[in-house]
Amino acid sequence: MKDEHEIIGQVYAAKEDVQAADDLIRVYMPFIKAETAKFLKRLPIEGRDDEISIAMIAFHEAICGYSRSRGSFLKYAAMLIRSRLIDYVRKEQKHSRVISLDAPSGEDEISLGETLADKKDPNGETEIREATRSEIQELTRQMNAFGVSLSDVAENSPRQQRTLEACQKTLQYAKEHPELLEELLKTKKLPIARLVSGSGVDRKTIERHRKYLVALLLIYTNGYEIIRGHLKQIMKGVAAQ
Repeated sequence: MKDEHEIIGQVYAAKEDVQAADDLIRVYMPFIKAETAKFLKRLPIEGRDDEISIAMIAFHEAICGYSRSRGSFLKYAAMLIRSRLIDYVRKEQKHSRVISLDAPSGEDEISLGETLADKKDPNGETEIREATRSEIQELTRQMNAFGVSLSDVAENSPRQQRTLEACQKTLQYAKEHPELLEELLKTKKLPIARLVSGSGVDRKTIERHRKYLVALLLIYTNGYEIIRGHLKQIMKGVAAQ
């Protein structure tokens, strides 16, 4: 195990460098798989268990949101991985009409997951990871033009239910008025005055979470499907706290 100070240094470097973040995820894949195994209470199967991809994305989220005040990075990452996996399972359980891949098919007690395993793309996890990395790189490039970084978004995210709801209300109003999004893209500035008057949200709240709102508006208007799906899980997790 590396010295905690060395890990923290690598994490802070990875906050601003997509390649460094990807390298850190690769180095800590055994840790990510181990945390996934703890949650599943069995070894995860690459190419079959979506939980591995969820854990990888959560580890990247931990990199973006970590600060020394949180203590040990690996403990923080482990907590976040478990939290996101719980969110994922809760979401999946809501789809009551969808048969679990791990549910016995009734035929010699072989699970449906095992029946379909050979038909699945063995490189599925690699493709998901590459697609996620591609989205993150493109989003990082676009946010840089607005003076916003991934670490800014993590640090600027709403922490309380009331603030989260206010930000969601602001985002919803902006999405319903495309001219505001066009103004954002043209001026590289959040149209705060119009958002305040249109959404009814307090100006201080919008200003305090400006970078977070800019990032989400970019995400919701530019087809970042993987990131958008992940953010929905994060928001549900915050709302449940």
